[in-house]
This record gives sequence, structure tokens and C-alpha cells, in this order.
Amino acid sequence: MPGERWMREPGNIQRGAAERGHVRIQLRMAKRAAKFTHINPAGRPRMVDVGAKAVTARSATAQAIVRFPLTVARALRADGMRAKKGPVIDTAIIAGTLAVKRTHELIPFCHPLGVESCNFSIEFANDTDLAIGCSVALSHKTGVEMEALTGATVAALTVYDMCKALSHAIVITDVRLLEKSGGKRRVRAGKVVR
Repeated sequence: MPGERWMREPGNIQRGAAERGHVRIQLRMAKRAAKFTHINPAGRPRMVDVGAKAVTARSATAQAIVRFPLTVARALRADGMRAKKGPVIDTAIIAGTLAVKRTHELIPFCHPLGVESCNFSIEFANDTDLAIGCSVALSHKTGVEMEALTGATVAALTVYDMCKALSHAIVITDVRLLEKSGGKRRVRAGKVVR
């Protein structure tokens, strides 16, 4: 058949394989669109429609770790967690709270939310690791895990900024969701429990 000869010609074999690969990719994207709520049936990004969801009490807690060189951690503790730029913990809490309230401006498909509660816990978990916890709560149709993650992350970045004059070897690590409730899935200790 003429079509078979065309497919066997040098260069056309690769084009045919590429076209088949493209079709397979499109099929995979369509299947993913059915699973991912941020992708429409055509494979394009979208904001999730939460109009039909029920308003429920929702909360989330996230954590970030700021790891200091031991000498830096000791110096900060000795100075009451104050750096040349000012009080490290208080500034981090303020920055993290602002980030929580502005998450929808930073993460494209997050809904603007009227946050009802935002709390931080910041303390050393060991000699070098400062654990930053951010808990966010509200009554709404969508959850607040992105707000909690954003708050913990920006608070950690602020700690870095406040302390970078002491060392650039400070590391921000282990940003993760610890708890989430009020939606379809419940997360406890970083694991889905339903």
C-alpha cells in the first residue's frame, strides 16, 4: 500500500511515532481532567466551581522548618530571637498572617476567602530547627490548606530574611500539610485518614 511505503521512508517513521505519541498524551490529559478539578475536559486550567458545595467549618495546619547552623541558632536564642532587623518571631508572624490573607493573589486558582482564624506557633524543635506552624480556620465552601501552607512558608522566608546577615547557610525545609478537616478528605499527622 502507498501509505505503508510513506511510513517506511526515513524521517516519516519518526513523524508517525510522534503523532501517535501526541494522541496518547492528549488521551492521558483527558483522563487526568476527569480526576483533577483544576483541569477542564479540554485539558485547560480552571478555577474549581464551589457554588454547589455546602458551607462547613474547615481548618488546616501546615508546618515549615527553618534549619540554622548551630552557632547561629545559639546566638539567636541568646539574644531572645532578635536580629539586627528586629524581633524575628513577631515579624515572621505578621508576614505569615499577611500571606494567609493574600493567598488567592499568589496561587492562581485559590478562591478569595474571609479567613476567620489564623494562628502561628514558632519554637525550636531541637538545637538547630525552628518549627513554624500555621493554623487557619473558617466556615466556607472550600478549604484553607493552601492558606496554611502559604502562611508557614512566608513566615519561614521572613525568618531567613531577618537572619541572613548571620549566615546564608540557613535552610528552609519540610514544608508540609499536617492537618486538614471540613472537606471531602481529612488529613491528620500529614496522612489522609478518609
